[in-house]
Amino acid sequence: MMDYLPGFIAAYSILIVAALSPGPSVAMLLGVGTAQGRGAALIATAGIATGSILLNLATLLGVGLLLEQAAWAMSALRIVGAAYLAWLAYGALRKAAKAGAVVPIAMPVAPASRTFVAGFLLQVTNPKAIVFWIVIQAIGATQGGGAGIVVAFVAGAFVISFTCHGAWALLLSSMPFRAAYARARRWVEATLGVFFAVMAYRMAAERG
Repeated sequence: MMDYLPGFIAAYSILIVAALSPGPSVAMLLGVGTAQGRGAALIATAGIATGSILLNLATLLGVGLLLEQAAWAMSALRIVGAAYLAWLAYGALRKAAKAGAVVPIAMPVAPASRTFVAGFLLQVTNPKAIVFWIVIQAIGATQGGGAGIVVAFVAGAFVISFTCHGAWALLLSSMPFRAAYARARRWVEATLGVFFAVMAYRMAAERG
Protein backbone atom coordinates (compact mmCIF):
# COMPACT_ATOMS: atom_id res chain seq x y z
CA MET A 1 0.00 0.00 0.00
CA MET A 2 2.84 2.40 0.81
CA ASP A 3 4.11 2.15 -2.77
CA TYR A 4 0.80 3.58 -3.99
CA LEU A 5 0.60 6.36 -1.40
CA PRO A 6 2.22 9.10 -3.59
CA GLY A 7 -0.23 8.36 -6.41
CA PHE A 8 -3.17 8.36 -4.01
CA ILE A 9 -2.10 11.73 -2.58
CA ALA A 10 -1.72 13.27 -6.06
CA ALA A 11 -5.10 11.92 -7.24
CA TYR A 12 -6.92 12.85 -4.04
CA SER A 13 -5.49 16.38 -4.05
CA ILE A 14 -7.06 16.96 -7.47
CA LEU A 15 -10.32 15.38 -6.29
CA ILE A 16 -10.45 17.58 -3.19
CA VAL A 17 -9.95 20.76 -5.19
CA ALA A 18 -12.45 19.57 -7.83
CA ALA A 19 -15.08 18.90 -5.16
CA LEU A 20 -14.45 22.20 -3.38
CA SER A 21 -14.31 24.39 -6.49
CA PRO A 22 -17.55 26.18 -7.44
CA GLY A 23 -19.50 24.39 -10.16
CA PRO A 24 -22.88 22.82 -10.96
CA SER A 25 -22.88 20.65 -7.82
CA VAL A 26 -22.22 23.66 -5.58
CA ALA A 27 -24.98 25.62 -7.31
CA MET A 28 -27.34 22.69 -6.79
CA LEU A 29 -26.47 22.36 -3.11
CA LEU A 30 -27.04 26.08 -2.68
CA GLY A 31 -30.46 25.72 -4.29
CA VAL A 32 -31.41 22.68 -2.21
CA GLY A 33 -30.10 24.18 1.01
CA THR A 34 -31.97 27.43 0.42
CA ALA A 35 -35.27 25.79 -0.53
CA GLN A 36 -35.31 22.67 1.66
CA GLY A 37 -32.68 23.03 4.38
CA ARG A 38 -29.53 21.22 5.42
CA GLY A 39 -31.04 17.75 5.64
CA ALA A 40 -32.11 17.76 2.02
CA ALA A 41 -28.76 19.26 0.99
CA LEU A 42 -26.96 16.37 2.68
CA ILE A 43 -29.20 13.87 0.87
CA ALA A 44 -28.26 15.56 -2.41
CA THR A 45 -24.63 15.32 -1.28
CA ALA A 46 -24.99 11.55 -0.90
CA GLY A 47 -26.34 11.39 -4.46
CA ILE A 48 -23.43 13.47 -5.77
CA ALA A 49 -20.87 11.30 -3.96
CA THR A 50 -22.51 8.14 -5.30
CA GLY A 51 -22.37 9.60 -8.81
CA SER A 52 -18.67 10.30 -8.26
CA ILE A 53 -18.11 6.63 -7.48
CA LEU A 54 -19.79 5.60 -10.73
CA LEU A 55 -17.57 8.02 -12.67
CA ASN A 56 -14.55 6.78 -10.72
CA LEU A 57 -15.21 3.17 -11.65
CA ALA A 58 -16.13 3.96 -15.26
CA THR A 59 -13.00 6.00 -15.92
CA LEU A 60 -10.85 3.53 -14.00
CA LEU A 61 -12.10 0.70 -16.22
CA GLY A 62 -11.86 2.77 -19.38
CA VAL A 63 -8.32 3.95 -18.70
CA GLY A 64 -7.31 0.40 -17.76
CA LEU A 65 -8.62 -1.00 -21.04
CA LEU A 66 -6.89 1.77 -22.98
CA LEU A 67 -3.56 1.03 -21.32
CA GLU A 68 -3.89 -2.65 -22.19
CA GLN A 69 -4.24 -1.72 -25.87
CA ALA A 70 -1.49 0.88 -26.17
CA ALA A 71 1.71 1.34 -24.18
CA TRP A 72 1.87 5.03 -25.06
CA ALA A 73 -1.64 5.71 -23.74
CA MET A 74 -0.55 6.81 -20.26
CA SER A 75 1.78 9.45 -21.67
CA ALA A 76 -0.98 10.69 -23.95
CA LEU A 77 -3.44 10.85 -21.07
CA ARG A 78 -0.97 12.83 -18.99
CA ILE A 79 -0.53 15.35 -21.79
CA VAL A 80 -4.30 15.72 -22.20
CA GLY A 81 -4.75 15.97 -18.44
CA ALA A 82 -2.02 18.61 -18.13
CA ALA A 83 -3.60 20.64 -20.93
CA TYR A 84 -7.01 20.50 -19.24
CA LEU A 85 -5.58 21.53 -15.87
CA ALA A 86 -3.76 24.41 -17.57
CA TRP A 87 -7.08 25.49 -19.11
CA LEU A 88 -8.75 25.32 -15.69
CA ALA A 89 -5.92 27.41 -14.24
CA TYR A 90 -6.50 30.05 -16.91
CA GLY A 91 -10.25 30.02 -16.29
CA ALA A 92 -9.88 30.29 -12.52
CA LEU A 93 -7.42 33.18 -12.74
CA ARG A 94 -9.69 34.96 -15.22
CA LYS A 95 -12.64 34.53 -12.83
CA ALA A 96 -10.48 35.86 -9.99
CA ALA A 97 -10.10 39.10 -11.93
CA LYS A 98 -13.89 39.57 -12.01
CA ALA A 99 -15.44 37.14 -9.55
CA GLY A 100 -19.23 37.07 -9.41
CA ALA A 101 -21.74 35.38 -7.17
CA VAL A 102 -22.64 31.69 -7.32
CA VAL A 103 -26.15 31.45 -8.78
CA PRO A 104 -28.19 28.68 -7.12
CA ILE A 105 -29.98 26.08 -9.22
CA ALA A 106 -33.71 26.35 -8.49
CA MET A 107 -34.80 23.17 -6.68
CA PRO A 108 -38.47 22.62 -5.80
CA VAL A 109 -39.35 20.76 -2.61
CA ALA A 110 -39.17 17.02 -3.34
CA PRO A 111 -39.08 13.66 -1.51
CA ALA A 112 -35.69 12.52 -0.21
CA SER A 113 -35.38 9.82 -2.86
CA ARG A 114 -35.92 12.33 -5.65
CA THR A 115 -33.39 14.72 -4.14
CA PHE A 116 -30.82 11.89 -3.97
CA VAL A 117 -31.46 10.94 -7.59
CA ALA A 118 -31.19 14.58 -8.66
CA GLY A 119 -27.75 14.84 -7.07
CA PHE A 120 -26.67 11.54 -8.62
CA LEU A 121 -27.84 12.48 -12.12
CA LEU A 122 -26.29 15.92 -11.90
CA GLN A 123 -22.90 14.41 -11.12
CA VAL A 124 -22.85 11.60 -13.71
CA THR A 125 -23.92 14.01 -16.47
CA ASN A 126 -21.61 16.85 -15.41
CA PRO A 127 -18.90 17.23 -18.13
CA LYS A 128 -16.59 18.94 -15.66
CA ALA A 129 -16.79 15.99 -13.24
CA ILE A 130 -16.28 13.46 -16.05
CA VAL A 131 -13.15 15.19 -17.35
CA PHE A 132 -11.82 15.63 -13.82
CA TRP A 133 -12.09 11.89 -13.27
CA ILE A 134 -10.28 11.18 -16.54
CA VAL A 135 -7.50 13.52 -15.41
CA ILE A 136 -7.37 11.79 -12.01
CA GLN A 137 -7.11 8.35 -13.62
CA ALA A 138 -4.30 9.64 -15.87
CA ILE A 139 -2.15 9.84 -12.74
CA GLY A 140 -2.30 6.05 -12.56
CA ALA A 141 -2.73 5.90 -8.78
CA THR A 142 -3.96 2.28 -8.89
CA GLN A 143 -1.95 1.11 -11.91
CA GLY A 144 -0.51 -2.34 -11.29
CA GLY A 145 -2.44 -2.80 -8.06
CA GLY A 146 -4.87 -5.55 -7.24
CA ALA A 147 -8.50 -5.44 -6.19
CA GLY A 148 -7.57 -4.29 -2.68
CA ILE A 149 -5.81 -1.20 -3.99
CA VAL A 150 -8.74 -0.34 -6.25
CA VAL A 151 -11.28 -0.80 -3.43
CA ALA A 152 -9.17 1.36 -1.10
CA PHE A 153 -8.89 4.09 -3.74
CA VAL A 154 -12.63 4.08 -4.54
CA ALA A 155 -13.59 4.08 -0.85
CA GLY A 156 -11.27 6.99 -0.14
CA ALA A 157 -12.66 8.88 -3.13
CA PHE A 158 -16.22 8.43 -1.86
CA VAL A 159 -15.30 9.74 1.59
CA ILE A 160 -13.56 12.77 0.07
CA SER A 161 -16.43 13.55 -2.30
CA PHE A 162 -19.06 13.24 0.42
CA THR A 163 -17.02 15.25 2.94
CA CYS A 164 -16.24 18.11 0.55
CA HIS A 165 -19.73 18.39 -0.90
CA GLY A 166 -21.20 17.88 2.57
CA ALA A 167 -19.18 20.83 3.80
CA TRP A 168 -20.69 22.93 1.01
CA ALA A 169 -24.16 21.66 1.95
CA LEU A 170 -23.73 22.69 5.56
CA LEU A 171 -21.99 25.99 4.95
CA LEU A 172 -24.20 27.21 2.11
CA SER A 173 -27.24 26.74 4.33
CA SER A 174 -25.87 29.57 6.44
CA MET A 175 -26.52 33.10 5.17
CA PRO A 176 -23.49 34.60 6.98
CA PHE A 177 -21.17 32.09 5.31
CA ARG A 178 -22.65 32.75 1.88
CA ALA A 179 -21.98 36.44 2.37
CA ALA A 180 -18.42 35.78 3.56
CA TYR A 181 -17.76 33.45 0.64
CA ALA A 182 -19.01 36.03 -1.84
CA ARG A 183 -16.45 38.48 -0.47
CA ALA A 184 -13.61 35.93 -0.53
CA ARG A 185 -14.41 34.28 -3.86
CA ARG A 186 -11.82 36.31 -5.79
CA TRP A 187 -9.05 34.90 -3.61
CA VAL A 188 -10.53 31.39 -3.79
CA GLU A 189 -10.46 31.48 -7.59
CA ALA A 190 -6.89 32.82 -7.58
CA THR A 191 -5.77 29.99 -5.29
CA LEU A 192 -7.48 27.43 -7.54
CA GLY A 193 -5.72 28.91 -10.56
CA VAL A 194 -2.31 28.54 -8.95
CA PHE A 195 -3.08 24.99 -7.82
CA PHE A 196 -4.23 23.87 -11.27
CA ALA A 197 -1.19 25.47 -12.89
CA VAL A 198 1.18 23.61 -10.54
CA MET A 199 -0.60 20.29 -11.08
CA ALA A 200 -0.57 20.82 -14.85
CA TYR A 201 3.20 21.37 -14.77
CA ARG A 202 3.77 18.33 -12.56
CA MET A 203 1.66 16.09 -14.78
CA ALA A 204 3.31 17.32 -17.97
CA ALA A 205 6.81 16.91 -16.52
CA GLU A 206 6.20 13.42 -15.14
CA ARG A 207 7.94 10.55 -16.91
CA GLY A 208 7.04 6.90 -17.16
